[in-house]
Amino acid sequence: MPMLNSPLCCRHLNDSRITEGQGLCRHLNDSRITEGQGLCKVAAGDGFVMSSFSFIVFLRIKVHLRSAKRVLKLCETNKGFYVKAGQFVAASRQVPKEYSSTLSSLQDQAVPCQFSSIKEVLTRSLKKDFNDIFVCFDEEPIAAASIAQVHRAVLENHEQVAVKVQYPGLKQLMQVDITTMSFLSKTVALLFPEYRFGWILSAFKEAIAMELDFIQEARNSERTAKNFRNVERVKVPRVFWDLTSDQVLTMQFCSGSKIDDIEFLKEAGIDPIQVGKLLSEVFASMIFIHGFVHGDPHPGNILISPEAKKGFSIVLLDHGYYNELDEEFRLDFCQLWRAFILQDSNKLQHLGERFGIGKYSRYLPLIFTGRTIDSKSALGKEMSTEEKNTVKTELKSFKMEDISSFMESMPLDFLTILRTDGLLRSILSKLGAPHHIRLLAYSKNAVYGLSVTRNTESVWSLKGSFSSLKSSFDYFQLRCLLGLLELVSQMEEVRQLLVRRLKGLLPGASRFAFSYLNTKSIVKDV
Repeated sequence: MPMLNSPLCCRHLNDSRITEGQGLCRHLNDSRITEGQGLCKVAAGDGFVMSSFSFIVFLRIKVHLRSAKRVLKLCETNKGFYVKAGQFVAASRQVPKEYSSTLSSLQDQAVPCQFSSIKEVLTRSLKKDFNDIFVCFDEEPIAAASIAQVHRAVLENHEQVAVKVQYPGLKQLMQVDITTMSFLSKTVALLFPEYRFGWILSAFKEAIAMELDFIQEARNSERTAKNFRNVERVKVPRVFWDLTSDQVLTMQFCSGSKIDDIEFLKEAGIDPIQVGKLLSEVFASMIFIHGFVHGDPHPGNILISPEAKKGFSIVLLDHGYYNELDEEFRLDFCQLWRAFILQDSNKLQHLGERFGIGKYSRYLPLIFTGRTIDSKSALGKEMSTEEKNTVKTELKSFKMEDISSFMESMPLDFLTILRTDGLLRSILSKLGAPHHIRLLAYSKNAVYGLSVTRNTESVWSLKGSFSSLKSSFDYFQLRCLLGLLELVSQMEEVRQLLVRRLKGLLPGASRFAFSYLNTKSIVKDV
């Protein structure tokens, strides 16, 4: 029989099971916990000892998983904006993992609209005869999402284009669905005051309003193209304004494969780590230099296109949801990363007050770098056993009320960065990119970001704008620390390369040794 004793703690829930930034143990956060079980199988062995806290953690996971499955069913049944809302929640790192992992299945569940309806939207929006515009138009969409689908077509000048068409009647439907979601959110908050989700609904409402305006998406696309015009390996499809309206967006067709398609990368001879490096630099530049951030960088919106001279290029798609950071916030966020680099806890807490998150600022290093506020280890290093135990103890006292208060206190700019950073981390993980690649890109761009004004060109083309900052000891100190971090990063890459080479040599060496011993045995017998 399982034993539940408060003073004792199950060994399975010890320090290594509490991961960076999580209050839930990975050991119980998997498919072994299913609906209808009183205790999970892993807890049913003889001699198993579980503390009361561990049991509460298990029950919490079980409840979250059950609720997430019900939300998934709700989204699948109602479709439309409910699917989009589910996708939005799935991309948020601020919700329990059970929700994000369960709702992630909605990313590939969009059902294409009938072509007759799409053709009607095209004709009405562009005010032109369909056959006068396109020489060829593929009726089967190459991509379908919750609010629009994309078709490949050929213009009269034989140029290939991608035509994004919004589903009919969405704007009217949005008002009804958002009102319903708002009512449900307020009802939950009334019945369970510690569970307040108004912050995520507000963010979703703003995001969906932007995504429904294809004119604004075209402007965002052109602005991003301008920001990266000096970066050869970053592509943004050109907009055809004469074939664009609030419901139709016609762009240059760019070929490529999803950025997380590892098999494609291998076949094309492209190193996933190098892809991760470039991707990190691109989004770090958006956040710290341009202050103009892509809010939905999931793998379907970022393509990898093989290039003969450059090896590969990144193609950025779907520019509907962007957030223009307040200039004061952008500089403060650069200062936050400066505090991370210098391990300046006083500055960090001061910035937390400016962001409006008060006492929760001590968790910012944990969220972004995987270190505690009192950590003495260098940026990029894992937490010590002592630090993990400290985090574990602190998270025991965390309640849903704390999470709700934390998220409600965050400015919208911060929520956008958290979402974008979470999606970026997910892609880097799939690419197998080490943790320090993102940290190094963020740190370098944060330092540069302190010395530039909005709309300065990307870090790759910055030349003479650092004279005042370079003269200061502060800048020199930051550059030295970043130089050390970059050196450690390069040494880690060399180590990984050697390991891969040795693994590749092992099968051949084994066959040689076996052949040699076999030959020697035959000679001896003779």
